[in-house]
Amino acid sequence: MVKSMTGYGRARKTLNGRDITVEVRSVNNRYLDCSVKMPRAYIFAEDAVKSLVQKCVSRGKVDVFVTVDSLGAEETVVAVNEPLAKSYIAALKKLYDLGGGSWVKSSCYATDLARLPDVLTITKAEEDLDSLSADLCAVLEEALSAHTAMRETEGRKLAEDILGRLDTIEAITGRVEERSPQTVAEYREKLLARMQEVLQSTTIDEGRILTEAAIFADKVAVDEETVRLRSHLSQLREMLAGGEPVGRKLDFLIQEVNRESNTIGSKCSDVQIARDVVELKAEIEKIREQVQNIE
Repeated sequence: MVKSMTGYGRARKTLNGRDITVEVRSVNNRYLDCSVKMPRAYIFAEDAVKSLVQKCVSRGKVDVFVTVDSLGAEETVVAVNEPLAKSYIAALKKLYDLGGGSWVKSSCYATDLARLPDVLTITKAEEDLDSLSADLCAVLEEALSAHTAMRETEGRKLAEDILGRLDTIEAITGRVEERSPQTVAEYREKLLARMQEVLQSTTIDEGRILTEAAIFADKVAVDEETVRLRSHLSQLREMLAGGEPVGRKLDFLIQEVNRESNTIGSKCSDVQIARDVVELKAEIEKIREQVQNIE
């Protein structure tokens, strides 16, 4: 199925005490260019995120935005710096002794000790990086699924538009093929009339007329071009019906279609064919613009 390079997807889930939100946005680009923006604490998962994006997207400028909010305090650990606390106790006891007092353990002793600098330390619990990375990727997969669905919807519309224009191009090609032999006959008649006018005689060399007409017919013949043109149109339809990314192939092939139309235009001096070629090139240009957005 044809996919557009333009799309958006968003997913939000709560996993293992974290509220994770992932947004995926993409626009046209010649190659795949993936940019990931996430909190610095989770930057270790960037490669895993990019790898997952590459499996779903083959071309385009893709921006991934990740936000993570912790919902509980289980990520923090309060620890007692025992060596420092013992040093404080020893120092306080010594102060009491120096003052001639007695060492008495009061009920507020622990609270007072906790107020002293660095006795209690608050640190984050060690996280399972593999598990956290898996959680981020799980939410990313949902966002990519929504992103792909939007690109497929847009891709179907692009394919329908292109197929309709291919039908128009095929109809124009048929008119050119039908008109081309008539231009040779008309040229022969004009040539005969001019020769009669110049020579003022009815004894015209018919062989010479046929030779000139044959030379003209060879110059304006577009059979090869129209055959190749129809072949390209058939290939374009097959590509649009396939399931692989075909944007680059379509872009190349539409250039070939344009080249054939240019050749037809340069060969034919007939006014009607010239008008058909102008219409033909207009349809080709519209298809070329649409193809720029196909993955």
